[in-house]
Amino acid sequence: MTMTANAMQSSSVNRRPFTWSSPLTYALALAVAAVSITPVVYVIIGGFRTTPQIVADPAGLPSPWVWDNYARVLTQSNFWQQTFNSGVIALGTTLGVVLLGVSAAFVLARYTFRGREVLYTFFTLGLLFPAGAAILPLYLMLRDLNLINSYYAVILPQVAFQLPLTVVILRPFLSAIPRELEDAAAIDGTGRIGFLWRIVLPLSRPALVTVGILAFVASWNAFLLPLLVLGDASLHTLPLGVQNFSSQYTSDTAGILAFTSLAMLPALLFFTFAEKQIVGGLQGAVKG
Repeated sequence: MTMTANAMQSSSVNRRPFTWSSPLTYALALAVAAVSITPVVYVIIGGFRTTPQIVADPAGLPSPWVWDNYARVLTQSNFWQQTFNSGVIALGTTLGVVLLGVSAAFVLARYTFRGREVLYTFFTLGLLFPAGAAILPLYLMLRDLNLINSYYAVILPQVAFQLPLTVVILRPFLSAIPRELEDAAAIDGTGRIGFLWRIVLPLSRPALVTVGILAFVASWNAFLLPLLVLGDASLHTLPLGVQNFSSQYTSDTAGILAFTSLAMLPALLFFTFAEKQIVGGLQGAVKG
């Protein structure tokens, strides 16, 4: 009887009381997910309809399903050229962000010098600086450097604007690596660069993947900066291609939806498949 009573008491202690907070949290999460996903699903499905179908029933499903819109977009040479441009700029931005970000974060995390925290605060304040406020002086500077109408005119500013977030995410990871590992590496004759390459980078893989994905998606979806500095149509990215297609085929709503779906699909798939890495990287940054 005593054992039964103790078991019942332990069960009652371990049993968590019912509250409305959990159902409310799930409901709120589902509502946010629905608000985020519904427009994307509408755009993708809308590409399988005709413009008269969309006009007659905007919220309806394709009846019948039409594949011509996507086929027409995929057979355009401009689409593939814009896809190539977006890929080059996004990959260049991602590479620059990761290399420069991990270098700056490594110095701020593992070196002790006067003004270190002031420099880190400077990077943190960069998160509060709106990129749109720098568009005009940035354009004038790029023009003076003869970088207008080149990939560098988009890649270099995007790397600069992504560095504050990258440093803020990476520094806690690099700071959390035990000093004993660095001391052991020094005893084995490994210098600072060797320690960074052989130990720090492998251990910081979740954070590196996180900042890389965020930089890639942000670059892929960038619109304002490429619009201002890429006047040459052969250098246009996919977001600019969507605008050009919309202007050229204003009455072809279904075609515009199909072009928009294909333009956002690579970044959407890339972000979806790497979601766990992003969550893990951000959790590590918060813990650090």
